[in-house]
Amino acid sequence: MNGYQLFYRTFGTGDNILLCLHGGPGATHQYLLSLGKLGDDKVKVVLFDQLGVGRSEKPKDLSLLTIEQGAEDVEGFRKAMNLGKVYLFGSSYGGALALQYALKYQQNIKKMIIAGGLASFPETIAEMNRLKAFLPKDVQDTMAKYEERWAFTHPEYLKAVDVFYRNFLCRLPKWPEEVTNAMNDMSTPVYWVMNGPNEFTIIGNLKDWDITARLPEIKVPTLVTVGRYDEVTPKVAETIHKGIKGSSLRVFENSAHMSMWDEEEAYLKAVRDFISQ
Repeated sequence: MNGYQLFYRTFGTGDNILLCLHGGPGATHQYLLSLGKLGDDKVKVVLFDQLGVGRSEKPKDLSLLTIEQGAEDVEGFRKAMNLGKVYLFGSSYGGALALQYALKYQQNIKKMIIAGGLASFPETIAEMNRLKAFLPKDVQDTMAKYEERWAFTHPEYLKAVDVFYRNFLCRLPKWPEEVTNAMNDMSTPVYWVMNGPNEFTIIGNLKDWDITARLPEIKVPTLVTVGRYDEVTPKVAETIHKGIKGSSLRVFENSAHMSMWDEEEAYLKAVRDFISQ
């Protein structure tokens, strides 16, 4: 792909290609492995690690780590794999990437699913910071204390962030191995360059990215999904839904950011139905 080696996995043998874009930026494809269950004789699910992430090649040139280049990488991968027109699935940052891709290459998309995705980083950051107010007071104080010192790796700070994650990332009492692995294998260089030190301190090259005004340009049938307790909140999903004419919005009432795990059965059914209808 564009001169780089990317690691990928496929599930199923069908002619309907579901190409899945993971988030982070810098998380691996692993947390999307539940989507592999959609693979059968009608649907082929394709997951890959984006450039610089997981088992894909790590570029020395970090200036390649932008969402605009990411969209070109998706197109390069689609062509190299000879996938034809795809059903495009984007989760979290991968949802933003799917939207960026659609602005240039929507002729290559049959339908699109945006899962806890975003069209504006400024809007999303404001919403995430608003969610902090729902955490216990001592957790909020701990976060504020260490963020002020830029001590983002302090054990007490990480413990506080974990409380946020268990409310707004994945609500299952025991996280699936695939989610834990994706978090542990997060590419720090990719995350820092594009995002910043953590979810609440966005100083990377994505901090001002906002394509809200361009959403009406996207004409492909789109399903927007979001968890009621999603760190990328229903308000953010609503922005995408309003922007893409004729799109559908589905809120999963018992889910955080990872509806594909929090309500796995219902989630997979929703995606399956959307592809086949």
